[in-house]
Amino acid sequence: MLCGAQSSTKEICSPCELQLPHQTLQCCPNCAIPVTQHDTCGQCLKHPPAFSHTLAAFTYEFPVSSLIHALKYGNNLTLTRILAEPLAILASKHRKPDVLMPMPLHRNRLRTRGFNQSMEIARVISRKLDIPILDYGYRRVLDTPPQAELNLKQRADNIRGAFACTLDLTGLHIAIVDDVMTSGATINELSKTLRAQNAENVSAWIIARAL
Repeated sequence: MLCGAQSSTKEICSPCELQLPHQTLQCCPNCAIPVTQHDTCGQCLKHPPAFSHTLAAFTYEFPVSSLIHALKYGNNLTLTRILAEPLAILASKHRKPDVLMPMPLHRNRLRTRGFNQSMEIARVISRKLDIPILDYGYRRVLDTPPQAELNLKQRADNIRGAFACTLDLTGLHIAIVDDVMTSGATINELSKTLRAQNAENVSAWIIARAL
């Protein structure tokens, strides 16, 4: 998928796989942004997010950025496994949540794209780690402009009130599954919605963290 060489049974060849930008930096446990000391970053101390922990398999840079783009906008679902399995391996070393909740798409965007990439990622992780997927009772109610087109403040304003949930989540540890975290505004807004329904703990499991 990257260099055009033969790759046996994998979507990318072994040399390219070795060059994937795995997240190896020392990071804030809340938002996974690199920090000089293994402690909570200043932003999370000043404005604690509604989610308590973030796992990121990669940093959002080439070639992972190109693979995610090909998955989302090129309908190349064969790339799901190569992106999701490293996240499943990382997650296996941490406390197992009760359920996975894929980041929902608004029905208009789902109709246009034809699939939810977060759901496809969650399916791989669910099979690998034997964690059920919760795919009902919550939804995206606002069809907001893409976050990538906005600055950090606009992202938080843009996504406010975008989600609704009718479930009783009392006592549950939930892992939100998504492809990329940039500002964290979208995951934070969904986390607020879930915490309002009495979720005990919300984690963010993402393929790549933008730095």
